[in-house]
Amino acid sequence: MSEQRWIPLESNPDYIRNLGVPENVEFCDIFGTEADLLAMVPKPVLAVVLLFPINEKTEQNPIGEVKPESDVFFVKQTIRNACGTVAIVHSLANNDDKIDFAVGKPFKKFLEETLNLTPQDRADYLEKDMDMGRAHESTAQEGQTQAPSREDEVNTHFVAFVHKNGNLYELDGRKDAPTHHGTTTADTLLEDAIVVAKKFMARDPEQLNFTLMALAAAQ
Repeated sequence: MSEQRWIPLESNPDYIRNLGVPENVEFCDIFGTEADLLAMVPKPVLAVVLLFPINEKTEQNPIGEVKPESDVFFVKQTIRNACGTVAIVHSLANNDDKIDFAVGKPFKKFLEETLNLTPQDRADYLEKDMDMGRAHESTAQEGQTQAPSREDEVNTHFVAFVHKNGNLYELDGRKDAPTHHGTTTADTLLEDAIVVAKKFMARDPEQLNFTLMALAAAQ
């Protein structure tokens, strides 16, 4: 069976409305890691998404501890170029108690069908989920720049940071489980996630291709 590939999403995924996410939450840009720029991010912040380059430097010296956590919704990424959608899934699914997903839309159905599955079984389900796949493909084609080919090799990757039970987790579908980064709270998630993001950036300080977004209250 050939590897399934999706068209890469741009770094500003906006297709969550088609997934059934209500208007009171949205992804917004984080313009910098300084305190005054972080203060501009709407509150509450439910998740932080980091786009970073994949190269020898950024893949060295792993940060945090990879360990299973049953309370964290985690899905493996088995579809090439789907890391943007996987990061969005991680951000939304781990805030299902705070977001009223629309009935009959793709994400609520995906969440209900996969809630009790293993990370690998969730990945298998996503591969076959035509509604989620169509939402991804449609958004990738409607980006502000010409969509790359699904055959293109992408050298950037999305991960999500979420708060769960007083802990900060990095969710990267390439790994086998969530990565634990210490403690956090709902109120300090943004600042604590930025501390970890800075560690990513420090591995290749000459690289400028880092992007940060927050899943937060809509303005």
